[in-house]
Amino acid sequence: MRRLESDLEQLNQQLLEMGALVASSVHRSALSLIDKNQMLAHQVIRDEARVDQMEIQIDDLVTSMIALTQPVARDVRMATAAIKINTDLERMGDLAVGIVERSLSLMHQQALPSLDRFAVLAQLVESMVLESLDSFIKRDAGIAEKVLRSDDAVDNQRNQITEELIAAMQANSEIIPRAIDLIVIARNLERIADHATNVAEEVIFLVNGENVRHTHDPVSD
Repeated sequence: MRRLESDLEQLNQQLLEMGALVASSVHRSALSLIDKNQMLAHQVIRDEARVDQMEIQIDDLVTSMIALTQPVARDVRMATAAIKINTDLERMGDLAVGIVERSLSLMHQQALPSLDRFAVLAQLVESMVLESLDSFIKRDAGIAEKVLRSDDAVDNQRNQITEELIAAMQANSEIIPRAIDLIVIARNLERIADHATNVAEEVIFLVNGENVRHTHDPVSD
């Protein structure tokens, strides 16, 4: 029993550390675009290796915990949720890297008017990521449910950005490469929010044993 308790505590701590690193990467990726900050962009890229390493460590810990201990149903639920949250966090990190790769290519080009909307979208997404992590730390299903309710606002903001950029491309074909980069960045931010939603759904399952995934579109890529 002591081994199981120790493993669960270590698992919890590693997930929190990984979550904090991924949240920083998401924040830095957005700022790298909005503030044209190369230093922040390169930091996100450097942190990717650490995120990947942490994902492997967490997977190994869960596998070992299940194989070497005899977890009860509640602890199995924690292990299952941990594996899924681990995967979502790693994919958030990958998407943050995708954002900075595009933002680096845009830094020396004239900004498009729709860039102002990205500050709003980024703030919404960052809030969802932080609140999903907070819900896990506190084992608070209420915070997790708030994350689920926030997803529509992100989708609406992303749709508005996409519509504006499509209209701008139709009016001026010269901006097409820049506009496409921004559309991809907006899509990546939306996908990060979707993964935050996945984390919140796992927290609800962990706390209440309630599977709410069928009421939201799951993210698997």
